[in-house]
Amino acid sequence: MNLLDIGAVSRHSGIPPSTLRYYEEIGLIQSVGRHGLRRQFDTPVLTQLALISLGKLAGFSLDDIKGMFAGDGSPQLPRPELHQRADMLDQQIKGLTRLRDALRHVADCPTETHMDCPKFKRLMEFASRTANRR
Repeated sequence: MNLLDIGAVSRHSGIPPSTLRYYEEIGLIQSVGRHGLRRQFDTPVLTQLALISLGKLAGFSLDDIKGMFAGDGSPQLPRPELHQRADMLDQQIKGLTRLRDALRHVADCPTETHMDCPKFKRLMEFASRTANRR
């Protein structure tokens, strides 16, 4: 069995040892023992950590991600939730694209002041409505 100590796991994954200890504390990953004071992990932990990082990038909480692993640490990815998250990301992308386009327009708007630009006024109204919903 090829074991990696916490320092090696940190170097390979780019995740700080403190985060690895936290992930172990909340049950996302498991060490298989210790060599002195250093935690030891099986090499499949690197795959788990890559999936955890991917899940975080996709906006899943650590609790959501924890539910995506079987007791042995193997991934059990819930396809319906992945589709739902992808749909949410599509909506965010559309909104951010509209915002980017509006900002570019305002930056290049030929009106004398931004307050004379109709698109800028609509952008401010949108921002106000969005802030009031939160």
